[in-house]
Amino acid sequence: MVNINNISLKIKNFSIPHKRIDKWIIDAINIINNANQEEQYLYSTFSRTRIKNLILSGNVFIDNVKVLNPSNKINNANEILIKFPKPIDALPKPENISIEIIYEDKHLIVLNKQDNLVVHPAPGNESGTLVNAILFHCNNLSGIGGVKRPGIVHRLDKDTSGLMLVAKSEIAHIKLVKMFQNHEIDRKYLGLIWGVPERIGMIDKPISRSSFNRKKMTVSDKGKFALTKWRVLQVLSDIVALTEFKLETGRTHQIRVHMCSLGYNLIGDKLYGKKSYKFLKNGNYNLEKFNDAILFQRQALHSYKISFKHPITEKSMSFQSEPPRDIQQLIKKLN
Repeated sequence: MVNINNISLKIKNFSIPHKRIDKWIIDAINIINNANQEEQYLYSTFSRTRIKNLILSGNVFIDNVKVLNPSNKINNANEILIKFPKPIDALPKPENISIEIIYEDKHLIVLNKQDNLVVHPAPGNESGTLVNAILFHCNNLSGIGGVKRPGIVHRLDKDTSGLMLVAKSEIAHIKLVKMFQNHEIDRKYLGLIWGVPERIGMIDKPISRSSFNRKKMTVSDKGKFALTKWRVLQVLSDIVALTEFKLETGRTHQIRVHMCSLGYNLIGDKLYGKKSYKFLKNGNYNLEKFNDAILFQRQALHSYKISFKHPITEKSMSFQSEPPRDIQQLIKKLN
């Protein structure tokens, strides 16, 4: 029997080998979800860590006796009761920060992040983040891991603008994470780079954190696999390329690192392309014409398209976002 506040599971009703209780519960819930898709609107699927925490916190019972050991054995005569405590408030506090919501339902949000906005609280950025803004906007978060918080399944750098996908329910969070891991979510970016590469190309060099500057990532044989594809859409003033990037993986600073390694830095990238416009001085170019690009205050990168199947309804969804005003104005001036 299932309701919003608890789940009652009779061992004899499931053809699952009798094993430790935490593993058995996960298998049983998966069977229920697969048998009845609508049940997923009533409650969530769970990670083993989530089930373990419910047991250790005294919210799981065998035959009405509280169980505190996740490895407790069960038998065919047992009945398991799982009680769900109310989700606790997230540690980050809601803040009235304006965000542009493109789409929203009870499981997920698609939003258009502005630049100069950190996604998640961290040392040095404990407030004023996208998470703080979403907590203010959403009053119906169902709880992820027992906490009322949005599920950040991918991130954009502070100064990268554009579309992001955020989970509101635990089941959406778990499924979206798997979809990202399986490369089932299509993400495309628009960027302005110094120099003009081949019209269509790809780079699959691994990426790791720099051993010289911990704020930077770098191409390294010891890094994790990373694959970026690009397509030049327009050449501006002979030496700037408006380029579409498609991410096949999601490493930190991936586009910025990959293009930097090829010698095509993003305009405005203070971390990876600080001196990337120096080659202007070696050519017969009017530097004043490129002054706006040289002084551009952020990396000229925008997440403009995201496509995926809804993690619950499996409906195909696709969203697009035009580059913000600063990038559009720079394109006009360079054209």
